[in-house]
Amino acid sequence: GKLGRYPPWPGKIVNPPKDLKKPRGKKCFFVKFFGTEDHAWIKVEQLKPYHPHKEEMIKINKGKRFQQAVDAVEEFLRKTKGKDQASSHNSTEEKNRRNSSEERGKQSAGEEKRKASLSEGKVKKGTGEGKKRVSSVSSERGSKSPLKRAQDQSPRKRGRPPKDEKDLTIPESSTVKRVMTGTVAGFKWPPSVSEPVKDSDPHFHHFKPAEPDREAVCYQAITKKLKVCEEETGSTSIQAADSTAVNGNITPTDKKIGFLGLGLMGSGIVSNLLKMGHTVTVWNRTAEKCDLFIQEGARLGRTPAEVVSTCDITFACVSDPKAAKDLVLGPSGVLQGIRPGKCYVDMSTVDADTVTELAQVIVSRGGRFLEAPVSGNQQLSNDGMLVILAAGDRGLYEDCSSCFQAMGKTSFFLGEVGNAAKMMLIVNMVQGSFMATIAEGLTLAQVTGQSQQTLLDILNQGQLASIFLDQKCQNILQGNFKPDFYLKYIQKDLRLAIALGDSVNHPTPMAAAANEVYKRAKALDQSDNDMSAVYRAYIH
Repeated sequence: GKLGRYPPWPGKIVNPPKDLKKPRGKKCFFVKFFGTEDHAWIKVEQLKPYHPHKEEMIKINKGKRFQQAVDAVEEFLRKTKGKDQASSHNSTEEKNRRNSSEERGKQSAGEEKRKASLSEGKVKKGTGEGKKRVSSVSSERGSKSPLKRAQDQSPRKRGRPPKDEKDLTIPESSTVKRVMTGTVAGFKWPPSVSEPVKDSDPHFHHFKPAEPDREAVCYQAITKKLKVCEEETGSTSIQAADSTAVNGNITPTDKKIGFLGLGLMGSGIVSNLLKMGHTVTVWNRTAEKCDLFIQEGARLGRTPAEVVSTCDITFACVSDPKAAKDLVLGPSGVLQGIRPGKCYVDMSTVDADTVTELAQVIVSRGGRFLEAPVSGNQQLSNDGMLVILAAGDRGLYEDCSSCFQAMGKTSFFLGEVGNAAKMMLIVNMVQGSFMATIAEGLTLAQVTGQSQQTLLDILNQGQLASIFLDQKCQNILQGNFKPDFYLKYIQKDLRLAIALGDSVNHPTPMAAAANEVYKRAKALDQSDNDMSAVYRAYIH
């Protein structure tokens, strides 16, 4: 989003999870935003009363989502008022029986709800080596909020629910959404209020805000320290460490970051690492691809070994098992730069045997290893919305927290090395098979005289509706197969997934059938097109 002013947004103060530590520095409240159901820590001086600023807010922001948020506030106030009146009525009757008018007055006063809102703020610009970066969100109104005084006068034990909830307004813009994602991390919304919160659920870590149409019925505990839990399957999962600064922005690690491989995925990842203030050294087999990132502030590494030796944590994202092995074991490769304490994170989608072999050689030299393949495509990589599947060194996973927040929306830790590779292949097997089925349906519609556009419209109104379905169908209808995820790579993943099934004698007939269609598409010279070009295998 742009740097600059942004309108206030309504919310209310709620009780934070018991194990969520308050940010250091100025006092702040834990806020739930109406309409979006996201949460964040908000500084006290940014809070303003709701009613006095209501009309001003409505004039500033006329958007549909803002109006929905205001409606949610009013509905909350109506319900709260009704509860207060009923509670006050019952309390009055009881106090009359006791003939204690003094106690009745205290009770009535104690149940009044206080409203507050965030004042207009502006994002300060931070400078450093020519890179722009959001550094803080500050209030333009410096008046001290009565909420702060109320908090100071009413101390309570940590973890105990507050006596009353407070309505707030909070600024919203695309910038602020990004700024607050770190603190919003880790929420899991159950389907109903009655369903209990399970300790084993928060096995993943959200970096980006939740969907706006989800109801905030309750939320999982989040923590700034690693939270390990055992799933029913026996696999260990772990919640990512929160590397969020006091102002809600990502605090980039002070460790030197290296990145090897600037393909469709790697390019977007590096761009986001730089945007969030990380110090990055890049290398690519074809050096020309490094030029753009050098202009953005990256440093150039001459060989993989040089990058690893000069950086604390080196990430790699290459095409397949052979490329991953060559990168580590080849001339001037990663292994030559590994010394005790050096960290290597392989983000390539490869098989479990390959990643296990690489982990062993890295660790044998005293290095630390993490596999972290990503689910997504070029667009999601550019947007910093990848899903990261990690396994291996837990401490390294924690050290990568700010990097993962910069490049992704969610991170999963899946235990020992090899688990992430297996899970990633299964995910891509499902995706690749689904893409082949979409192409099969569209071509069958065409040859039977049915409208392909109408088929897409019907699917988009049904249970299969998804961004993936719509985008891939649009690619086919428009004949636009510019790569977002190379066809040759999804075929590689299907092949590896089938081999995974073979290794445990598990049938994968759907994936095997889809794989044959992709092989046919490759024979038709579609390897370097998007996976949706599998459509062309059906029309030849």
